[in-house]
Amino acid sequence: MHNLILTPISVDDLTEKIALKTLEFLEQKKATTNTHNPDELLTREQTCDYLHIDSSTLWYWTNKGKVVAYGIGNRRYYKKAELLECLIPLKK
Repeated sequence: MHNLILTPISVDDLTEKIALKTLEFLEQKKATTNTHNPDELLTREQTCDYLHIDSSTLWYWTNKGKVVAYGIGNRRYYKKAELLECLIPLKK
């Protein structure tokens, strides 16, 4: 069980605390929305996480030509913009 301790606070102090928390939230939101860089190259693991798929599915899609992989040596990379283009709308 958690104890709750209430302390008196003025309206001005409460307003200031809410403003600071709101600013922190907006900065975090801005940081997460700026991570969408379509020219970014993703590794296999990052691609699987991004598309929420298993590595065997990514391998299958790559071999079937559904997604394009770029390689350097034995490493494979996927362009984020091309991954988004590969997604097709489903018929309802």
